[in-house]
Amino acid sequence: MLDFLNPLLGRHPENIQANVEIYTWQTCPFCIRAKMLLKWKGVNYTEYKIDGDETARSQMAARANGRRSVPQIFINNQHFGGCDDIYLLDREGKLDPLLAISN
Repeated sequence: MLDFLNPLLGRHPENIQANVEIYTWQTCPFCIRAKMLLKWKGVNYTEYKIDGDETARSQMAARANGRRSVPQIFINNQHFGGCDDIYLLDREGKLDPLLAISN
């Protein structure tokens, strides 16, 4: 939508090569916030909406070291946690390099 601002803001979605997956619930505010950050970064991600699906939640938990809260975010099949975790990575300048690395 506002892609013309990318050069001014230092965003380079063409550099995003990572495979990003996020498990969400549709109305979860933390899920919405995490997806907003990923969209802001120009990330094309795979979203697994697991609202009320206990089988899917169990599968997510198996991948996420037992964590059952949403969102749970994976970059190149590596678990990075939830919303607060990726915002922390971003504040520390560690998220962009992870997103630039392809699987």
